[in-house]
Amino acid sequence: MPEPGVILLVEDNPDDEALTLRALARNHIHNQVVVARNGVEALAFLHGEADAPPGGLPTLVLLDLKLPKIDGLEVLRRLRAHPRTRLVPVVMLTSSMEERDLAASYRQGVNSYVRKPVDFAAFMEAVRQLGLYWLVLNAGPPVPGDTP
Repeated sequence: MPEPGVILLVEDNPDDEALTLRALARNHIHNQVVVARNGVEALAFLHGEADAPPGGLPTLVLLDLKLPKIDGLEVLRRLRAHPRTRLVPVVMLTSSMEERDLAASYRQGVNSYVRKPVDFAAFMEAVRQLGLYWLVLNAGPPVPGDTP
């Protein structure tokens, strides 16, 4: 059985980071999680300039919208513009209730937009469902260079 892929969590709020990591662990999602705390760190990781895993790309990116240095929409735009990262699944995991953020995320090519529930139990369930779908049920994109 192959090793579970890496999850890149892009989150600047330490409380939300801890809550997400706790929810992943409680839901038995054993993937390695790399945390980037701003858009610059996320892009460095995605473009292989930071501690990227062997094979180079995460299985899933959980991306916050409101980030320091480079916001989530710009991270997403740059990710989709680069051939190496164009197909990486990205879930916008945000507290934003703004319709314009939702629309802009989909225009930039996000795969899913999930509003962070305020309630702990609801957040745990949302993370469980994300993990089940994106890490178990979903057939991910081919790894660049591995396609005929």
